Amino acid sequence: MASGKAGLAEQSSPTPEAGHGSPGPSVALLPLRDTFPPEISLSFSVESRSSRCRNSQLQEAARKKLWALGSDDRGVCALFKELSARLVCTQAHEDRFLLTFKTLEEVWKFSTYLTLGYVGSCLEQLLFAQEFWLDCALVEDTELRVTMDEEHLATIYMDLLLQEGNFFSRAVPGAWKSEQEGEEGLQLCRNELIHVKSVGQDSRWEGMSLLTGQRGVVPMPALQPIAQPFYQWFLKNYAVSFGVSQEVSGTSSQAIVKGRCMATKDHRGATWDELSFSKGDPIEIIGFFIPGLPWFVGKSLSTGSIGFVPTQHVNPEACEPLGKGFVFLSEEEKSPVLHVPCNGDEQHFVTLLGELAHTDITSVYRLAGFEPTAAFPQVPPEAAPHGSKEIQVLQSWEEINDWATSSTSELSSPGSETAPATLEDVLLDKLDDLDYPKFFIDLNAGHMDDADVFDPMLTFLNQDSFVPSFQSFYDLSFSFLHSTFYGFSDEDELVLYLETSRNWAKRTRSVWAHVRLCFLLGKLCIKKVKLSQARVYFEEAMSVLDRGFGDLPLLAALHVSLASIYLKQNMKHKFSSLLGKTVTLLVCLPGRSFSWENELELLMYILRESIAVGNAPLEARVCFLIVQLFLQLGRTEEVLPFLEHLQCLSITWLGPGTRSGPLDAAATLGYLYDKKCLPNLALASVRSFVPGSTKGTPTPIWRAGFILQNAPKLLGKQLDRSSMPAVACLYLKQALQSCCDSRAVPMQRTLCAVLSRMFLQHGLLHGAVCYAARAAALGRLLGEEEAFESSLSLGWLHLLQQQPGLARAILQGMASKTQGGAVHNLLAMALSGEGRIQEAAENFLRALHKAKEMGSRRNQAVALANLGQLSLSCGATQLAELYLLWAVRLFAELQGHQELDMELAQVLLWLAQAMVDRQRMEDAKLCYELALGFGLKWQNLRSQLHVTERLCHFYSRVCPDLQACITYHEHWASLARQLQDRELEGNARQALSQLYQALGTPEALRQSLDCTKQCLRIFIDLEEAARAAEAWLQAGKLYYLLQEDELVEMYFQAGIQTALKGDNFSLAMDLYEKAGDTFFNGSRDRARAVEFYRGGAVPLARKLKATQTELRLFNKLAELQISLQGYEKALEFATLAARLSLRVGDQLQELVAFHRLATAYDLLHMYEMAEDCYLKTLALRPPVLQSSAEALYYCKLYWHLGNLTLHKLKDEQDASSYFLLALAAATELGDQELQALLRAKLGAIPRAPGAPEGTPGCATDRPRWLSEGGHVV
Repeated sequence: MASGKAGLAEQSSPTPEAGHGSPGPSVALLPLRDTFPPEISLSFSVESRSSRCRNSQLQEAARKKLWALGSDDRGVCALFKELSARLVCTQAHEDRFLLTFKTLEEVWKFSTYLTLGYVGSCLEQLLFAQEFWLDCALVEDTELRVTMDEEHLATIYMDLLLQEGNFFSRAVPGAWKSEQEGEEGLQLCRNELIHVKSVGQDSRWEGMSLLTGQRGVVPMPALQPIAQPFYQWFLKNYAVSFGVSQEVSGTSSQAIVKGRCMATKDHRGATWDELSFSKGDPIEIIGFFIPGLPWFVGKSLSTGSIGFVPTQHVNPEACEPLGKGFVFLSEEEKSPVLHVPCNGDEQHFVTLLGELAHTDITSVYRLAGFEPTAAFPQVPPEAAPHGSKEIQVLQSWEEINDWATSSTSELSSPGSETAPATLEDVLLDKLDDLDYPKFFIDLNAGHMDDADVFDPMLTFLNQDSFVPSFQSFYDLSFSFLHSTFYGFSDEDELVLYLETSRNWAKRTRSVWAHVRLCFLLGKLCIKKVKLSQARVYFEEAMSVLDRGFGDLPLLAALHVSLASIYLKQNMKHKFSSLLGKTVTLLVCLPGRSFSWENELELLMYILRESIAVGNAPLEARVCFLIVQLFLQLGRTEEVLPFLEHLQCLSITWLGPGTRSGPLDAAATLGYLYDKKCLPNLALASVRSFVPGSTKGTPTPIWRAGFILQNAPKLLGKQLDRSSMPAVACLYLKQALQSCCDSRAVPMQRTLCAVLSRMFLQHGLLHGAVCYAARAAALGRLLGEEEAFESSLSLGWLHLLQQQPGLARAILQGMASKTQGGAVHNLLAMALSGEGRIQEAAENFLRALHKAKEMGSRRNQAVALANLGQLSLSCGATQLAELYLLWAVRLFAELQGHQELDMELAQVLLWLAQAMVDRQRMEDAKLCYELALGFGLKWQNLRSQLHVTERLCHFYSRVCPDLQACITYHEHWASLARQLQDRELEGNARQALSQLYQALGTPEALRQSLDCTKQCLRIFIDLEEAARAAEAWLQAGKLYYLLQEDELVEMYFQAGIQTALKGDNFSLAMDLYEKAGDTFFNGSRDRARAVEFYRGGAVPLARKLKATQTELRLFNKLAELQISLQGYEKALEFATLAARLSLRVGDQLQELVAFHRLATAYDLLHMYEMAEDCYLKTLALRPPVLQSSAEALYYCKLYWHLGNLTLHKLKDEQDASSYFLLALAAATELGDQELQALLRAKLGAIPRAPGAPEGTPGCATDRPRWLSEGGHVV
């Protein structure tokens, strides 16, 4: 699903040149830190396989998740530590990580994981939400690709090599001048392998040729370091005492082949074991033909003879490759390597899946609408993009009914899926039961001299061909000690007996018996680490043997054991003479048993040879054998580098049209990573494994079980029935499909139940119902118990999905057949959902009585709680309180289990609501806080979040308490952070900021500012520009309240610029206005509001044609200028506001505008204009007073007009008229004090009437344009 690309990946083609690493401009022996920085970026891209382009929606989701995690997140750091890289920082906005490496091993390991595709898979596990993994079609179509600068990575690697000053390189002939080749100079051949060490000089290094063993000084231009880190590691850690033998060549680029070939020239064998043939003779290859080896084992089809054949004397073009691409093993050899991770785990995972599928729904009641292990969030759009569809999970009913008529044997159990299917399989399984001959060891002195005593054993051992009973002679475990011989007390007795037998074999000239006895004696010497004595026995056997191809395992074991001893004892000449044919017998015979642990040293030597000459097919074959031997020896720590290298080679050599390489060892790698506590790599490896049909290899069930069990380890947890990882969903479905193909119905039902539970836990009820329906159909094929359990589970899921009708249809039929309380409890919920309250109550009561009969206090508590919730929904709060309190008492007696406590928490929430409805707030508080306590007790974050949200609402709306509200909002934000829900955390922090601001103290304002800044970081990370802009503005307001004025405008401008960058002019206009409001409503620097109103908001309002906003802004500007005594500017703004108010047509806005205009005229001593504008405002009011507030406005305004005309315009008649109108308004208000003041005013004016009845009207000739209907301001 994931892929990667790196410069230090394994060789790209199996050619000899690939092993050499051809020189290029990026490989230079100079420190390159000045060219490239020590950090390197790892970029990722989420792509669709089908469309072959980026999936922008998932890319955005991954980016947001990365932002949420942040560079300092322990999970991200732990992941890259596991990948052998050091995280410098995350750069989420550029979809990349910045990494660095400090050691060669880190570069080697990371580049290996990159080549294997594990880096991308690990990032998928890190960055994709749980809901993504539940959409199997999307998962299969999605690929997270990672890329890294190849040249940069190679530079880092070379730089680290130079710092270490000890590495392997190849010679570049002609790269230095002849005068440099002095006495101490090293003579080198083209591509010769050299071990180089620093001598403290930049231009000259000390080198040792691996071909000749000679040492000397090598000039730097002559060196081309080996670019593959695995080779550097291997050559350093598995050194030998003498150099390359030159028995193996690397000139061929052909694949390993089998079949027949033609002789190209005549050949007469120099020794008995070499085949003689003529040109044109057809020769059948025994085992494999590996290019570059000097020999292969062949059979002449004209004579029937078998022997060693020189590879240079035949033409292998007509031979058949082992498979597509460069295959290096037979099909039969795959199973032992891949069987390792199974190792009995198949049945373990079958049992595990059965436990996960088990449900207690038939015996334990459910709370109405409450599933403690499930969450029902809305799936975020980024997690489940539109257009991706879930694969249809239900099979056709016709197919299921078809199975109902199948034979019982077809409805197999899980264990029968791996049972032998053919006669051959049965015979192979019974192989261990065969009665092989056994020989009693009798050391009686009389018997030791009697040839007849040894005759049966000599006859058995003298057979001229291999028989299965000889196999125990050649294995690693020395099993012949028990399977062939018995009756001896210690091995010394057996040695004595075998020595005597060997002497009798010599006397009777039983050649094969003599050879086999020498071999057995040699093995016993090896067991006691007497290598020299073993060598004597093996050499004796080789000298006697003159026709060994009848028993190829014996011939191979003799050659390999003897060569291993020569290598161990540093006998170079003898080792070289034997090596050519030994290599052939060791690597070209598929299925050969290892006979000695020290064969590892021989294999390491041959691998060294293949690397030195660049023979890629031989390298892969030997690496495979090393892996096989390590695994047989149980040395899992040491096998990992070789298995990783082998897997890299397999992936690199994918043939056209093939899905996997010649050996998909990903399952074994996952098993080994798990043993090394590397959970991310273990999961990535097993996810990439494709189960095959080879017997004994991991199955889809093994893979699904492994992923289920190991995925929780990414979070440092163990697998729990209440939290199954969604990443296993695809692999469970593939296991289900595999079981469908094999018609294993019980396992299908188990997998459907597990999948249903998984979808339920992640809140996807539709998928849960689909799988539950399939499980119910399968359950009906298996028996009544399975059918009952599966149908009840299906009914419960329909209830959770708010489908009471479907649930009732299932449950009513079950209720008629059984009187089980669990059925009545669920049926009552279905009836309640359909509004049939009376019937629902009756069924809850039946369930309660059944629970009492059974003595189940838990079920009694649940039934009572359900009755309480039913009463609460009907408004019967007193009855609800009674039932719920009874339920709480019963639950309190049962505490101690998480599921019970979570149910109690839910009942307490219902009880709290009942208390609120009855206005018992203190009791409601107690219930809410107790519910939260249970969530805290079990560290259940979802439960805590649910209760905390209720508490926040309670303390903010129902029973306001600012301090308590702050406390619970703090906890809400903390929970959102732990759940890694950045959007939820942002909302919580934003609400918290407002609460702290409401406190108003300097400390609280600081807390509010801190919350706002946290919100700002979150909104920036989530790319929510509008909310980020609002947060910038809020921070500026808080700095103003804290009197840190130097930062206020900076934050205001940052918010405004954020809005303008996104071309959100409407938001920018609002921010300009809000920024101005901060100064306008403040007590300091009020004049600074003008620049935000006039310079920012007004132009944008005109651009957006937001007339209402423009009018509001001019009204604020007029008011501001009046307060600042800028009366001429106030008049300008008031005039503009009045004009706009006429255009808007809103009488209230028009009244405000003309009142401010009148005030501006008044302050500028333009009294007649002021009077006219005041009268205009009065003309805008209805003739009949609407409220006391309106009467007060009339009173104050007429009083002001009276004063204006009396004192400024000197018009006593008009003044008395205005005072009379003010008096009329005061009378309407009933304010006696105000009336007395107005009568005093009137009394002070000569000729003024004394009462409203005598009001004369206005009698002056002043022009009143506006108040008399004019519209031009």
